[in-house]
Amino acid sequence: MEQRIHTLEVATRGRGLAEVTGPVRRWVAEQGLGTGLLTIWCRHTSASLVVQENASPEVRTDLEAFLARLVPEGGDGRYRHEEEGPDDMPAHIRAMLTQTQLSIPVAEGVPVLGTWQGIFLYEHRTRPHRRELVLHLLGEA
Repeated sequence: MEQRIHTLEVATRGRGLAEVTGPVRRWVAEQGLGTGLLTIWCRHTSASLVVQENASPEVRTDLEAFLARLVPEGGDGRYRHEEEGPDDMPAHIRAMLTQTQLSIPVAEGVPVLGTWQGIFLYEHRTRPHRRELVLHLLGEA
């Protein structure tokens, strides 16, 4: 059994889903491990990870609209934690409702995803950020 670890930097454009499937697949392929388990960890409290459809952009639009209704922006005393702006506390709530870690099986050197599945970093803040994802691969050749 072997282990590999890597940090993937992702530049976001602000709130929304940034697909990272390509860079994740490339890194896994470069490791030369055939069978294993990939863990992806998001090192932030105002961003998260999701596996979601990557074919139709309308899915991402609908997901964002749903979360905007579920977790509205702050301001006017809606939340106690507002020092970093009206989008900060909603970002923390959104991250709590989604995931900060994914576990994905690897077979024949490839993350096992469904036909329409992609891996996304979900930026919950309104302005662009640089985010870090830690990739940990445990497996054998």
